[in-house]
Amino acid sequence: MQLRNIAIIAHVDHGKTTLVDCLLKQSGLFRENEKTTERMMDSNDLEKERGITILAKATSVVWNGARINIVDTPGHADFGGEVERILNMVDGAIVLVDAAEGPMPQTKFVVSKALKVGLRPIVCINKIDKPESRPDEVINEVFDLFANLDATDDQLDFPILYGSAKQGWMSLDQQKNADDMSALFELVLKHVPPPTVHPGPFRMIGTVIGTDPFLGRILTGRIAAGKVSPNQQVKALSRTGELIEHGRISKVLAFRGLERTPIDEGVAGDIVSIAGLTKATVADTVCAPEITEPMPAQPIDPPTLAMTFRVNDSPLAGTEGTKVTGRMIWDRLVKEAEGNVALRVTRSTDGDSFEVAGRGELQLAVLIETMRREGFELSVSRPKVVMKRDEAAGGMLEPIEEVVIDVDEEHSGVVVQKLSERRADLLEMRPSGAGRTRLVFHAPTRGLIGYQGELLSDTRGTAVLNRLFHDYAPHKGQILGRHTGVLISNSAGEAVAFALWNLEDRGPMMIDPGVKVYEGMIIGEHARDNDLEVNVLKGKKLTNVRASGTDEAVRLTPPIRMTLERALAYIQDDELVEVTPKSIRLRKLHLDPNERKRHAKQTASV
Repeated sequence: MQLRNIAIIAHVDHGKTTLVDCLLKQSGLFRENEKTTERMMDSNDLEKERGITILAKATSVVWNGARINIVDTPGHADFGGEVERILNMVDGAIVLVDAAEGPMPQTKFVVSKALKVGLRPIVCINKIDKPESRPDEVINEVFDLFANLDATDDQLDFPILYGSAKQGWMSLDQQKNADDMSALFELVLKHVPPPTVHPGPFRMIGTVIGTDPFLGRILTGRIAAGKVSPNQQVKALSRTGELIEHGRISKVLAFRGLERTPIDEGVAGDIVSIAGLTKATVADTVCAPEITEPMPAQPIDPPTLAMTFRVNDSPLAGTEGTKVTGRMIWDRLVKEAEGNVALRVTRSTDGDSFEVAGRGELQLAVLIETMRREGFELSVSRPKVVMKRDEAAGGMLEPIEEVVIDVDEEHSGVVVQKLSERRADLLEMRPSGAGRTRLVFHAPTRGLIGYQGELLSDTRGTAVLNRLFHDYAPHKGQILGRHTGVLISNSAGEAVAFALWNLEDRGPMMIDPGVKVYEGMIIGEHARDNDLEVNVLKGKKLTNVRASGTDEAVRLTPPIRMTLERALAYIQDDELVEVTPKSIRLRKLHLDPNERKRHAKQTASV
């Protein structure tokens, strides 16, 4: 049987997972009356809730006697590590581009990686049915992008398809609507080369790691040479060639539609999952016992953002979660770092806190949300950028990101002003159709922490922000943080509606009446720039004198609801987010007011 391995790469929301749905349906995988869901590849709970792809996943379809292995990839730059590592599993890439938006920052990122590996792309202009679509201009933008990324002549001679994944068709002619995806299937068989097979015994590089309650650790990758079958003796080598373990393959699984099916033998060029090894992980080489040299693994870009995960030491610790100790948190973080190559985990000197470095706020927020759903309790610090030392000049370099903002023309002024305050440089400002303007900036990563919410407020929710790591540059100077202080509870107990009502003049609240509070917990935002300690337990003093009009009804303004991402963006360096399975609370790092003052004096004197 002919074999083809392809990845679908694109910017977020350009239609990758919807396209995979169409390919699965039209390949005859399902019965005519079989019920299917939307975005079948987004199997994770968080993926379904947020409507985004977080993990790269493989599937397989059969078309005209040929098997096509398809890998669906995430579109957010934060999960770019997933895309980088799967590119060595495939021989071709379908680059999906929105017919109205054109190539966006993440398109640039994934295409640059694909071209560097030598993949031959197929460009699909998706969402051609949009009223504001501009396919000819978008094709020119894609060609310019490829040329700027030093594509070879073969790569620049890319075939183009037009269509709508939602309506289930692709065509070689933008004027003619087709009935199905056959044009895409045929182009994949014609344009994408068969997998390269190396001579010699079995060799495979681990690309995706997973676990199964019955089979244990499962490594997925493409077989580079030889064959693999159950009960075969293998060994695992690290990137540097050190022996990790000897083992026996207990099962070989291949992707057949949405299921993993056991097979008797995996052949070179196919994408398979193997079970039976206990220590081998991503980027390790699994091979026959006589092999001594590991296969080269793709280098992964370094992390740019770090957070400190701490053991939860608040007065309410252990009341809502089941996994609260430092050892449990450390084991879980190490397990995550094994499978997620873009994450780096280090233990601090005190043993109760761990630094986790990743690609962006969203990636770390997804990790925290996953841990919280598993029953973990922890405290998390404000995100910090990962600086790099300049070997030549000796100074510190900070990460700079390319930021693309699509916004209504009337709001472009306030966006430029706010980003200038955050030390960003405006590179380009041009109309993007339908009364919108596209702004392109180079901004320091630390200036963008917490900006997403502010941008949506400034533009009445109409702006779309996309960002991508650009380069390291000399430190840009101080960037002002939050302009307001916070209201801090000065005692422990349950918040009273009467007290919250009296405090409304001081600023908006973040808690409801009846919520448990403790000393040092943040319960609201102060209208001024200083922090204020308040009593939220003070009830109304009752007397036995009653008169008409003396009792005012307590009508509270609804509090600010803090989501995890919003809380992480809101806090300052002396504050923490306390995360438990049931609650997200904000608190000061030092709960005791005297200790807070002492610490503030020490910081000011330094």
